[in-house]
Amino acid sequence: MPSSNPLKGRGELRDQPGRRRTRRATDRGNSSRAPNPANVTHPGAWWTWSLGLATAATRTTNPLLLTLLITVTAYVVATNRTPTPWSRSYTAFAKLALAVLLIRLLFATALGSPIPGTHTLLTLPEVPLPHWAQGIRLGGKVTAEGLTFAFYDGLKLATLLICVGAANALANPARLLKSLPGALYETGVAVVVALTFAPNLVADVQRLRAARRLRGRPDRGLRGLLQVGLPVLEGSLERSVALAAAMDARGYGRTAQVPASVRRTTTALTLGGLLGVCAGTYGLLTAEGGGYGLPLLLAGVVAAAAGLRLGGRRTLRTRYRPDPWGARAWLVAGSGAAVAALLTLASVRDPGALAPGVVPLVAPTLPLWPAAAVLLGLAPALPTFKEPS
Repeated sequence: MPSSNPLKGRGELRDQPGRRRTRRATDRGNSSRAPNPANVTHPGAWWTWSLGLATAATRTTNPLLLTLLITVTAYVVATNRTPTPWSRSYTAFAKLALAVLLIRLLFATALGSPIPGTHTLLTLPEVPLPHWAQGIRLGGKVTAEGLTFAFYDGLKLATLLICVGAANALANPARLLKSLPGALYETGVAVVVALTFAPNLVADVQRLRAARRLRGRPDRGLRGLLQVGLPVLEGSLERSVALAAAMDARGYGRTAQVPASVRRTTTALTLGGLLGVCAGTYGLLTAEGGGYGLPLLLAGVVAAAAGLRLGGRRTLRTRYRPDPWGARAWLVAGSGAAVAALLTLASVRDPGALAPGVVPLVAPTLPLWPAAAVLLGLAPALPTFKEPS
């Protein structure tokens, strides 16, 4: 007997007696929970934040401050990254940073250090070298001062790698490419493909190792490395061919016809602006160029921006739902810039606290207000500005 209810069989859901809702209403409710592009942090803000922390790391060799910078990046990544392939790259960059630190210590042990020291830890057999290799030694005394200097130097480089890994784990490379100016689109494609190589490689290796473990096959050692490396290279080649086909289908590389005068003006502004930026930066870094450094740098930035603006007229592309630079992006970028500016100021005001000496060997201390400046990098982890999952 046919039912008299007209809604039966049309996606009706019954939660409780007397309460009905249709699938269409349910779908509308679920779609409303999707993250709004206006609430998503701009990828350029994440790169500005990470480069600000990396700049701060270059201003100090204090291991306590460098460890604090690593802790800040790890906490922000843990609270803001999303379950995407590129979000797994932070662990890979952390392992790479640890390897760099160990290699730096190994070189200091085997090849010696230019830092003189009086606290000898061990003495290795020294290999005599010819006269043309003066200044280089193999073996000999290993001092505590030399190892400490190598540790500080290696930890700084490791912190830089971890900051770059944080940007790779937090910034969506496709959205970053969409935000570039039109004149830098082709260059941006190459850079984004290069930046996504490491995250995709890490994801492929983890997937293949998990598959081999499920099949009871070895995934470690030289044999496991050889048997995992070939499928990873094959997958990279297939992904490259698919990317090339997609770019060709979307008309990658097409340019519009512009007058010759516009092309010459664009070239002159861009090259002149870049030369101005280089000369202004050199003036700021030297004591003699303090008067002309900043004006020349600002003029170069303005000229380069105008050249990129004119160069964008040759690119035939549109942006679908461009990412806005909202309050969250300003907070993220501003916190990284503030950390870089305050650590740069601290390195000028109190260089001894940010660069502890090794001759004589002294224990590093944690300067209070530079440490508080580093903690400003935790601003993206605030619950109010956390991205929706």
